Amino acid sequence: MSPAITYLDHAASTPMRPAAIEAMMPFLATNYANPSGSHRFARAARLAVDESRDLVAATIGCRPDEVVFTGCGTESDNTSILGAVARAGGRAVCSAAEHHAVLHPVEATGGVVVGADRFGRIDLDELTAVLETAADDGGDGRGVCVVSVMAVNNEVGTISDVAAVAEIVRRLAPGALVHTDAVQAPTWVDLRTLVDHVDLMSLSAHKFGGPKGTGILVERGGPRVAPLIVGGGQERGRRSGTHDVAGIVATATALAITDAERDAEDARLRTLRDGLVDSITGSLDDVVETIGRDDDGVAKVAGSAHLCIGGVESEALLYLLDEAGVCASAASACASGAMEPSHVLAAMGVDRQVALGALRLSLGHATTATDVERGAEVIVDAVSRLRSRSMALRS
Repeated sequence: MSPAITYLDHAASTPMRPAAIEAMMPFLATNYANPSGSHRFARAARLAVDESRDLVAATIGCRPDEVVFTGCGTESDNTSILGAVARAGGRAVCSAAEHHAVLHPVEATGGVVVGADRFGRIDLDELTAVLETAADDGGDGRGVCVVSVMAVNNEVGTISDVAAVAEIVRRLAPGALVHTDAVQAPTWVDLRTLVDHVDLMSLSAHKFGGPKGTGILVERGGPRVAPLIVGGGQERGRRSGTHDVAGIVATATALAITDAERDAEDARLRTLRDGLVDSITGSLDDVVETIGRDDDGVAKVAGSAHLCIGGVESEALLYLLDEAGVCASAASACASGAMEPSHVLAAMGVDRQVALGALRLSLGHATTATDVERGAEVIVDAVSRLRSRSMALRS
């Protein structure tokens, strides 16, 4: 018999909200028309898309015509970076701690990767130096066209000061667009506090209780970048392709619920998260909370518990957790058979040996006290087993 599932991986994907599932079902079962059509069946589908766009805009704090529905957060990120370079020329800039959906397009277009501080936030002094240098290039076409900064780091949960980044960009590179990968933000941050500081914002539905395969790109002030996907003219020419009506309706529903419940969920999950970390660190030695609750002046989301555990490797630990039915992830990846530290932890300056024991535990709207209690119990047991086994091999 399979073990009961304890899900502590909400930063990777969170369960769909029941109301979002209910909202999408009619467009899977009965109204399956293409909303680009002209008959009444199609017009009803189109109305659902338009009403969803209105709801998303109201929740974010932007105009409906600034909301573009995409296939995922990665597409929204790629469109922002590649589309800015294609439309304006010049270079894209981001931090070394960005998600690969931003980092790889920046690198692929010959952009500039700025260092991060020890909390995973873009180094503002280095960003300033990069933009000042670009301003002195003499207008040779190598100026900066877009600066991207993650609103909430997907691995360690740090909240970036997007407003501070935007102020630097507006002052030193006034022609550049400001983009934020806000994929991890909706559960924890009121998007209305972000949107006025940026030109472009990326979201992904499955991070806040919507379906996989639906994303959002906010383009303030109308089209700002060249489209990534062409050949149909949907989304006012900004993203061609038949609308996923069911996904769009479910996304708008989930985003509105997330917005309404944010304050209460933040308080509830912060208590659970702190209890989870305290249970683990109180039972095991040599465990470091990567971004501590007491780090002065550092904002961190309530659902993120990132630990570096000495004496174990993430791969072995995750295997034991999976065997026990605990879903978690690591801030490291297996490359060519060897564990390599996460690029985020490397950018933060975390020692490689410490990073090899990284464990990301993330909470969400479906997390219960039972999940936290069982998760902590299984993690402590698994770490103890691995350490005992390692000591036996060395003796």
